[in-house]
Amino acid sequence: MTKARDTANIVGGGFSGTIAGATMEPTGDTAAGDNAAIGFTAAEGLILTGQGSTGDVTIKNDADALVAHVPTGTTGITFAGTPTFPDGSIAVADLDIDGGTDIGAALVDADLMIVDDGAGGTNRKATMARLATYMGGKITGGSMVYLASSGAISNAASVAFTQFDATKYDHYQFMLQHVVPATDGTILYAQTSTNSGTAYSSTSGNYHTTGTTDQIGLRVAGFGSYVMGSESNEFGASGPFMLYAPHNTSSYTFSYNGGIVYNTSDGDGYIYSMTHGFTTVAGSARVAAEDVDAIKFIFDSGNIESGEIVMYGIANGS
Repeated sequence: MTKARDTANIVGGGFSGTIAGATMEPTGDTAAGDNAAIGFTAAEGLILTGQGSTGDVTIKNDADALVAHVPTGTTGITFAGTPTFPDGSIAVADLDIDGGTDIGAALVDADLMIVDDGAGGTNRKATMARLATYMGGKITGGSMVYLASSGAISNAASVAFTQFDATKYDHYQFMLQHVVPATDGTILYAQTSTNSGTAYSSTSGNYHTTGTTDQIGLRVAGFGSYVMGSESNEFGASGPFMLYAPHNTSSYTFSYNGGIVYNTSDGDGYIYSMTHGFTTVAGSARVAAEDVDAIKFIFDSGNIESGEIVMYGIANGS
């Protein structure tokens, strides 16, 4: 029989170590397949291992209630309650953001982030939708906000935008970059929709430019004999196209094109502006008082061969 401070060295029977009073000091490592084992190595220190049907290692309190356990065959630890850290928080430096897996997709409204509530040291979760609402409140009236891009256009029949929002934007600007037709001798138009792009108005007479001249759309680039070319040394239309108050149902929707076109249709390369020079047909109107909520860029003949169009919203003051 051993007493409180007696020491026993035990070797064999699968155990190597010392029992000193109420203390057991193993001196060997554990092994895979051990049902329940305590080990020690100089490098790893105390080692606990086990092999259960749901957990390998389980820690309980004096009420036999689960505190934490390592699920069978895993390398993680699951806590029954909320872990308590020395200062009640996890330092930002301890959050391994760089080592995390990238989301691998565009952020959506339901995605979560961590914020320090009021900079008071209390971390809370917030959705991307809340961030968008906050950022929207910081955008002052008249600010230009990026909304969408066509990306690189490649022989597309048309390019449409549906990112209209009357609660946020009064006007819209579209920036064209080298928008080239696939067919020579064409004119670029923008046709409007009132049902989010399900259908677009394309009837001649629904649009006017140069007084009451009927058109099949709002004029973007080209007019009369000053049409757009598709030759290798013709670089299409570049510049801004403005859409004014398309959500105002008590007035027509107006547009203004300030683009530049480089053409060689007269045998000599020339540059003309839609506001000055050879043509002054910069303004157009959709002759109907309606809420426009989508727009489509289309040539009067053939596809859009190449280029890019980017949409911006002009924030309202409300």
